[in-house]
Amino acid sequence: MLYSTKTAEQKRIDLRQTLKQGGAQQFPGAFTPLTAKLIQEKGFPGVYISGGVLANELGLPDVGLTTLTEVAVRGGQIARLTDLPCLIDADTGFGEPMNVARTVQEFENAGLAGCHIEDQFNPKRCGHLDGKNMVDLDTAVKRIAAAVDARRDPNFLIMARTDLRAVEGLDAAIARMKALVEAGADAIFPEALKDIGEFETVCRELEPLGVPVLANMTEFGKSELFTRQQLADAGVAMVIYPVTLLRSAMGAAERVLDAIKEEGTQQSQVEQMLTRARLYELVDYEGYNAFDTGIFNFDVPTLDIGANHADL
Repeated sequence: MLYSTKTAEQKRIDLRQTLKQGGAQQFPGAFTPLTAKLIQEKGFPGVYISGGVLANELGLPDVGLTTLTEVAVRGGQIARLTDLPCLIDADTGFGEPMNVARTVQEFENAGLAGCHIEDQFNPKRCGHLDGKNMVDLDTAVKRIAAAVDARRDPNFLIMARTDLRAVEGLDAAIARMKALVEAGADAIFPEALKDIGEFETVCRELEPLGVPVLANMTEFGKSELFTRQQLADAGVAMVIYPVTLLRSAMGAAERVLDAIKEEGTQQSQVEQMLTRARLYELVDYEGYNAFDTGIFNFDVPTLDIGANHADL
């Protein structure tokens, strides 16, 4: 009931213990607190919070228009409703090294378990778009060093993302990854790798450094949608699905709106909807009812497959 039963500190420990080479732990992307609860209920080990999704939720493109406050507040709302560790997208850190330092501490305050910081210019572009502009190595290193220096909880995960693969090739990207690890990065996010062989190469090159590697399995991107087993065999530690739930939800919303417009009713779509009983279960009406019947003194609907649609 209410919020997570775990402290932020424990969730940060959980995240570090989860990330093992070849583990390919799956972190679906949450775009609301309620979706984070659903991710936990389905047995996943963690939650990913995409900067692109948070921008899209505000009706904005993923080009660096969101502010630190907007991202930290929404990230905190998601994190506090789940016992799972949440990794959040920090884009370019919202400014220069001092801004990066503040970003890390705001995310710590929000109860997040870790963040990743990338090496594009600000304003950035979505990692699977062309025409990205990259900062030089010195700037990229300073961002990570500032993040590491600023954190107060040593278990808060600092992940370095590099988009250099699409601009200068794999060898240059790997060289930068190693420099970012040297600067203190706890994990690496190589964006937009070409094929499974490139994931294998990155994991092999970074294995001696002891840092986990993340794979971004976003739809309609530059990487094929590899299976968890394929990525585990390549040595990947963590797999994110950043926009999958948002795209699924918006696709469903569009279909229902079309039906209402064309058919004059939503009736044809009701079978695909989350029932009222299931929604009440997710938000734990029963728990609140048991806690204080003086306020919540009604009967909570149960999951009844044979229920009349009028009761859903």
